[in-house]
Amino acid sequence: MMASSKSHYIKQIVPLLEKMDVNSLYDPMVKSCLDILGCIFLSLDIKNPLKKVLASSLNGYPEPLIQEATLSFVACLEEELKTTDLSQYRKTMDNLAFCMENFHIGKSCVNILLEEVLRFLQRSIHEIEEESRKLRGNRIAQTRLMHDLLMGVKVSMILIQKIEENVQENTWKRLDCPAWQIMCGLLTTFICFLNKEDLLQTVQTTAGLAVVLFIKNMFEPAEQLPCLISNLLCGELKCSDVPTWFMDSCGNLCNATLSDSVLLFLSHGALAMLDWKNNNTGQIVEKLLLDIAQTLLTLSTRLKESAMAASLSRVVTIWTNAALDALQSSSINLKTSLSGNTDTIGKMLDYVYAHWEHPLDAVRHQTKLIFKNILQIHQATVKGSVDVKVDPFFLGLIDSLLSLEWHVKGKYSSLGCLVECIGIEYILAMDKTIPAQILSVMSDQSFAPYASDLLEIMFVNHKRHLTSILEGNTWIDSWHETWVSPLLLILCDGNAEQAMYVTDYYLPKLLKCSPESMNYMFKILWTSAECNVGSCSTRGALGALMACLRTARAHGHLQFTDIMHGGLVSIGCIKQGLVHQHDQVRIDALGVLCESHRSTETISLEEMQLIQFFIRYNLNSQSPAVRQQICSLLKKLFCRIYESAQGAHKMQQTKSKQDLVKDSVIWDPLMTLQLYKDFMSSVCGILFGALFPGSSHPTRFTALTLLTIITETFPVLEGQNQELFQIAQEVDPARIQSLLHCFASTFEEVKVLAFHLLMKLHPALPYFQDPEKLQALFEVAMQLSRSTKPYDCVTASYLLNFLIQQKNLPKILNAFYSDVNVSDDPVEGNTLAVIKYLLQNLEREIMQAEKSLLQAAALFPMYGRVHCIKGALQQLSPNRMTVISEWKELVAKLIKVSYKLSAVVSPVVQSSSPEGLIPMDTDLDTAERLQSILLEIQPCDTNDYFVGSKLLKEQCSLDCGDETTDNATTEITGEEQQTCDVTAQMVLVCCWRSMKEISLLLGKLCQLLPLEAFPGSHALITVELVKDIGEYFKHHLLKSRHRGAFELAYAGFVKLTEVLSRCNNENMHKLPQQWLHNVLEEIKSSNPSSKLCATRRSAGIPFYIQALLASEPKSKTGLLKMTMQELIPLASPSDTPPTTIPQVHALNILRALFKDTRLGENIIPYVADGMRAAILGFMSSVWAVRNSSTLLFSTLITRIFGVKRGKDENSKKNRMSGTEFFTRFPNLYPFLLSQLELVASTVDSKSGELKLHPSLFLLLLILSKLYPSPMDGAYSALSMAPFVPFILRCGNSPIYRSRELAARALVPFIMRNMVPQTVTSLLTELPDYSDLCVRQNAIHGTLLQVFHLLQSYLDSKQKANSDFLQGLSNIITCIEAKLWLAKRQNPCLVTRATYLDVLVFLNNYLGKSRTEGTELLRFEEKISEVISDSELAKGINLSSAVPGLAQYLQSLTKLFISMCSSTTNLGSAHSDLLIKANRSDSCLSVAHLLTSDLCEVRLLVLDATLMWLNQANCKHVTEGGNVLLCLQSGLEEILLRLSFNEKQPECFCKVLQVFYCMDLKNLLAKTEDAISMSPKDFLHWVMNIANTSDSIEIQSIALKFASKLVIHLVQNWQEDVKSEVKEWVEIVTSYCGDEQQMDLKLSAAEILVSITPLFLANQKLFLGLSDTLLLWKCVVLLLQSEEQIVRETVAGVIRLAQSQENIFRKTELHFHVVNAEMALDLAFSMVCELLQQWEQTGAGVTVLIEWLLEKEDVNELQTTTLVGNDNLFDKGDMNFWAEKLTKVYLLNKHLLLLIPVTHLTPCDQLKLHHLARFASDQAQLVAHRLKELPPTPEFSQTVEFTKLSIQNQRISLCLQILELLEAGSHTHQKQGTFENEVQAKDMLTATC
Repeated sequence: MMASSKSHYIKQIVPLLEKMDVNSLYDPMVKSCLDILGCIFLSLDIKNPLKKVLASSLNGYPEPLIQEATLSFVACLEEELKTTDLSQYRKTMDNLAFCMENFHIGKSCVNILLEEVLRFLQRSIHEIEEESRKLRGNRIAQTRLMHDLLMGVKVSMILIQKIEENVQENTWKRLDCPAWQIMCGLLTTFICFLNKEDLLQTVQTTAGLAVVLFIKNMFEPAEQLPCLISNLLCGELKCSDVPTWFMDSCGNLCNATLSDSVLLFLSHGALAMLDWKNNNTGQIVEKLLLDIAQTLLTLSTRLKESAMAASLSRVVTIWTNAALDALQSSSINLKTSLSGNTDTIGKMLDYVYAHWEHPLDAVRHQTKLIFKNILQIHQATVKGSVDVKVDPFFLGLIDSLLSLEWHVKGKYSSLGCLVECIGIEYILAMDKTIPAQILSVMSDQSFAPYASDLLEIMFVNHKRHLTSILEGNTWIDSWHETWVSPLLLILCDGNAEQAMYVTDYYLPKLLKCSPESMNYMFKILWTSAECNVGSCSTRGALGALMACLRTARAHGHLQFTDIMHGGLVSIGCIKQGLVHQHDQVRIDALGVLCESHRSTETISLEEMQLIQFFIRYNLNSQSPAVRQQICSLLKKLFCRIYESAQGAHKMQQTKSKQDLVKDSVIWDPLMTLQLYKDFMSSVCGILFGALFPGSSHPTRFTALTLLTIITETFPVLEGQNQELFQIAQEVDPARIQSLLHCFASTFEEVKVLAFHLLMKLHPALPYFQDPEKLQALFEVAMQLSRSTKPYDCVTASYLLNFLIQQKNLPKILNAFYSDVNVSDDPVEGNTLAVIKYLLQNLEREIMQAEKSLLQAAALFPMYGRVHCIKGALQQLSPNRMTVISEWKELVAKLIKVSYKLSAVVSPVVQSSSPEGLIPMDTDLDTAERLQSILLEIQPCDTNDYFVGSKLLKEQCSLDCGDETTDNATTEITGEEQQTCDVTAQMVLVCCWRSMKEISLLLGKLCQLLPLEAFPGSHALITVELVKDIGEYFKHHLLKSRHRGAFELAYAGFVKLTEVLSRCNNENMHKLPQQWLHNVLEEIKSSNPSSKLCATRRSAGIPFYIQALLASEPKSKTGLLKMTMQELIPLASPSDTPPTTIPQVHALNILRALFKDTRLGENIIPYVADGMRAAILGFMSSVWAVRNSSTLLFSTLITRIFGVKRGKDENSKKNRMSGTEFFTRFPNLYPFLLSQLELVASTVDSKSGELKLHPSLFLLLLILSKLYPSPMDGAYSALSMAPFVPFILRCGNSPIYRSRELAARALVPFIMRNMVPQTVTSLLTELPDYSDLCVRQNAIHGTLLQVFHLLQSYLDSKQKANSDFLQGLSNIITCIEAKLWLAKRQNPCLVTRATYLDVLVFLNNYLGKSRTEGTELLRFEEKISEVISDSELAKGINLSSAVPGLAQYLQSLTKLFISMCSSTTNLGSAHSDLLIKANRSDSCLSVAHLLTSDLCEVRLLVLDATLMWLNQANCKHVTEGGNVLLCLQSGLEEILLRLSFNEKQPECFCKVLQVFYCMDLKNLLAKTEDAISMSPKDFLHWVMNIANTSDSIEIQSIALKFASKLVIHLVQNWQEDVKSEVKEWVEIVTSYCGDEQQMDLKLSAAEILVSITPLFLANQKLFLGLSDTLLLWKCVVLLLQSEEQIVRETVAGVIRLAQSQENIFRKTELHFHVVNAEMALDLAFSMVCELLQQWEQTGAGVTVLIEWLLEKEDVNELQTTTLVGNDNLFDKGDMNFWAEKLTKVYLLNKHLLLLIPVTHLTPCDQLKLHHLARFASDQAQLVAHRLKELPPTPEFSQTVEFTKLSIQNQRISLCLQILELLEAGSHTHQKQGTFENEVQAKDMLTATC
């Protein structure tokens, strides 16, 4: 009977009973019915809907029948409570819970049977707990029992809560009552649960609630209950104050110190179970509330385990809620105790600040709630007395939060809470730039969500505030200025990441809040889009417009028709966006087309055309992120087409049925469907066409991904309606061949995509029914499976996996293998047969490898076969296996063969030095040395394989195994008489890849095949086999030395441990624990003779332990706890260690465990002990221990502070406040403090003795990662102040590096507002000149501290208020007082230099900040005196051997440059200094400094000169800039002489850079006098440098300078410079080759851009046609460079060429900034147009046809042999981005357009005739080479086949062009031109 029918009948019971008279209700029939209903009710499952229906019906019984029904139910329930079946306990508990919830009869039954119910609960809870203890280890069963136990506790609580309201008499409260005694027993049980750590934490938490609830209901007087609980929590409970029953039941709570977890659970229970709103007991409850707060705050410093920390945060949140409830009816005392300025709330805030960046999301979320509740608590305490907007507590919080750096994530949510509480007005009044500051943080994705959430709260609040005080829409201008204007600035000119995250996170929220702001943004951006198009690095207004349009459309604020017809943007603007140089602009423009709020919105014809345009120019994107976004957006479009097509199809069907076709119908569904089909067909054509030979990996990846998306969106279905698009109709044999060719790609992701696409398509394609095609594929797959190139076996695996899916494969296999199985499932049969055939070949090859591993490595490395077997297994689900007996036999054989192969190759990977070790050598002495080495390593490795090193004979064969070698390689001749060299790399690759594949295969066998899934013979893999596999992994993980081998063994072992963790077999389940215990014991007993590898970071041992621990569920940490308890003591140094090897192992294992993210927060409680071990281990005298300690320390730094994302060592993103750090790791506080004190005592030696404590660096590094926070309250005992004196003492170290580290470490410990006072104090402590005892080390350490403190202070973003200026004035005064340290009176040049560095930094700051005042003028005069009296002005009389001389002169030079550069407010000091600096005869001049003997000084001056030149060359030259020009006057001659004499490369490069920025007219005028060179000779000299220099940087700047000279000479020089220009063109061309360094290509690209207006796009051919076209060819070549920055730079040629308006015809669309693909198309278009402008079409076409033919590639083809490359990892061409055929197709397209207007001269015709003959010869050669290739060459000889295919296509197009030109030359000019034009158009259509 259906459940609905049952419900219907049950609902009819009550109306029938109501119709019966009273006497009939007592009929026995009715009684029987009631009994049956009771049995039905109790038998139903808790989730059965009938149970609720029945309860509802029973509640409606007539009153006279209730008693009878109750008696029936009592009888049934009483019977059920007697059950002793453990499996039925949960059902009974569910029934009890249901009875007590809104079921009157059920409640009555429970009240009647109260004693029985209590007894049942006590019995069931006890038995369930006992059973759980017995099943320890069986996690699944144990977890189920834990949930049953939890239910038992919950039912007990429900029962107790219902007793008071249902039992009128308190008879159960009598001590002699059985119910009371049972309740006491339950209470005792629950208290025991609190201390049992093996229970689930939810059980313990609920038990804590139950304990408080039971005590609440049982304890009398109730008024004293809060006091009782308070005394329990505080440990002040006296036994005499409580009843005897309480002591008997709760003795464990009274007689023992409560653990932290028990205190937490009891606190939770008290907060949840007591009534805090209706406070009837006054101060007792208030005291309890405060005591609980104190308990929780104390626990927060001790509970660090992640689960407990999360629970604590939840309980603290509950406390704040309870406090809010209590404040509703509290006394004044409680309000006083809970106000914001009190100790309790202060500590709560400290808890928030210490945990608001906790790694656990749950803790961070609760912290936000706590802070929000604290604000509400304070509001409640001051309600009615103080306006919250001026409350000092809130204002102080705002000030403190705003003073925090924006890298603190907790700042955002806290500020958001404050804004919601008091509004945004005060914050904006303090600083209007707050929105811009928050937006600037959004360049980091980790901060973007926090920042956007805060901004949303702010601008919503601001809008609400403005609309409340202003009328109409007058508020919007102010709102736009605050929130929209900074957004537009970032979108236009911000960095890429910032603009992207602002668009993704902030913009949608802004538009949601204010949709009317959309038009405001569009208007501003559209007006500036024309002039601010953007570049490769910035979006510009156009990019910002695209981003806004995309966001508005995606969120439903805009339709595409609004964009087109509303005049927001033009089609041309969108097209420019689709091919923009900036990746994100292209993505946003595509998003405008693809994203829509409606999934069925119709796609317009304009959108389709734009999408086709986009796809043609954007498939080849190097950025994986861009490719992913393109595919994601186009997927949305295809889905929209599919949904829209479905809707159109349904409408068409409706119209056909109703026959409503009328002339008035505007929209024709059939036309839309046809448009969709044509569009999708066109897209598929483009995508399949992109799989041409030589297409790049990005192109193939994108095309295959999109084709896969189309296949999934438009599935291949039989009988599909023909009106809808079907991709199967687009797939012809040529396209299938293209997909198959993708298997030969060297990128596996391309193979994967092609495989999955073919798997989706092949059922609908007849191509694969041909046995001949399948046989060819099978043969090449088997051939590739034994290839020596690793990626070939991957290709073989995908081919075989695809063939396995073909029904005709058995016919093919019969020709190779006789034992082909017949199975009901063809795929299973094919898989079985292929694996057997592979295994047969593998066994034969292993037999040969046992004779000669060298031959195996050279001819048939066996890992390919294993890889194919593993791949075949991956495609088959265990559920599809039907021939169990054969699979069982095959699995056993596979495991056996795997062990056999491992035995052959493992000696190499287990050698102490597997890399490069090969057991052979022909030279006698070398062989003897190798033999001695092998014998030396023998005791550790037991590698018998290497004992018999022998000389190898001249010849060898596969059978006898004779070998011959030639020093580095061995020559092997096999069956096929093919000679190849065996290198050490081949041997190693063969061995470690074999080990890798064996490990993965064994892991896959354990993972895929059912483990004892069926009883008896049906199990495919037995327990014994699994144990053997485990032992195998253990052996190789603990013995292998090669990282690749043990890393992959680890991957296989992880799969095994995952299987064991899910196994119900207890013996199997405990294997990981046994293995872990055994290996830890082996590590503890390690000694120098142990076989465990103590080098290579303990090799595979950490991996082995990681795999064992990772298999443990996160909720269970028993294995982790046991491991850490063993490892931490081992890693810590002991007094008398017998050996350090166990310590090394322990440190290496700890490092691996702390790095393992799978252990999550469970590893955090051990961080402090790990850090302690690392620091102490660094003091070991054994290098291995120090090395491992260093690695562990580095890992812990990353684990604590996060992964460093940038290069800035001082970045605050990877730091935390001292309070947060020491709160999370409190044990480190005393340890680090004591260690730092110890270190400081050793470094601060008055004798100056050289001592370097080993831990100094580590301690200072940790401390430098901390920072003081303005939020650190006075309530924390973990103050950072005690560290400061010791850090200051470390600054006195005799070791320079130590002093520097101490200075850096001091900075974060000084609060920003305390920096001036600290700096002043440090400067005051410096000695005076008259002091007798001057310790230079101490002076230097203090000056470094001053320098770094000032740097941090002055670089921080803060307002220059009066306190700041006063502090700065005090610092300057103190610096002036100790100025003798910068002068000659100070004999130490190092301290002099450091003092000068302080002056430089301070002077630079004063200059930039434009600070004024008489004190500053005096300070500048004193600095000038220091410079004037220094060696820089009066000559250097010191020896170069004096320590610190170079450093001192550098600092002095920096100060001189700083003073010269500060020319904004020229005082007298500056004037005097500039006068001296301008005198060439003065030592204090730029000219004199350029002749310094010290290269560092020259380099500094050259840098300054270059800076001044750049400033002077700016359009807006200030008065100060003009003064600086005086410094450079007359420098040309000095620099020219310097350039000829400079030997230091860096200085010489800088000289060339200065030349490049100088005025060439002035420079060339001095060459004759300075270096006796004419300008032509000078150009020759510069070009020679560019041609011959060894420095890439010098070459680059030299060629750029030479290019500038060429332009100048061509424009202004009267003499002929053709030969020089020819040489320059040759150099530029040589810089553009693919083999050149990126910097050289980049400089060539910049040169080509700079010469575009004069040489490339000029109406006059300055260089002649040949050289001009050669430079254009360089442009084309660089547009296909692999480096994106090169392509983006050279694309500037197109932008500049298009700007030549007087030359180029105005086209319909004028592109400004385009990507490389579009630039390549435009480049060919421009060249063709320029040829017409120059009237050189005939000669130009000849050159372009030569480009098309690429004679260089043809010549290479003639010399290329078809012998394969022996390089194992050679993947073909070095340029993975360039596509030769793309260039060919585009050039061919534009040649076809040029041919109709081409005029050929006889000379041109002769050249074309030679080209035609050459092309015909090459076509024959290519055809011959293609015939020579073996069958299926696309797989077996991929590189050669691809080259020949490209050349074949190129020559074919070339011959067609030549035919067109020849046809045109033999006809009448007019008629021929017309025919030529027609033919050209036909070919163009075919090409496109």
